[in-house]
Amino acid sequence: MSKPVVYDFFATWCGPCQMQTPILEALEKKLGDLVEIRKVDVDKHMDLAEKYGIRVVPTLIIEKDGKIVKTMEGVTDAATLEKLLQPLVG
Repeated sequence: MSKPVVYDFFATWCGPCQMQTPILEALEKKLGDLVEIRKVDVDKHMDLAEKYGIRVVPTLIIEKDGKIVKTMEGVTDAATLEKLLQPLVG
């Protein structure tokens, strides 16, 4: 099984996106190689934003084995993210 991937769809001009970044960085430090975090700038990668139906930034999408497990719009706190990811990394 592959490790879960968290896609962080953001924009450089987005204030809440700037709040999400340190939360993801702390999570990445805590979970290390158990999870992969990919940042996707919606202004540079409109094709991916369209593919995933992104309408709001920030939007986080958790994918496991090529399937979307969870989509969250707006800033998501570390505890919520960790709770969602724990069953996927075990």
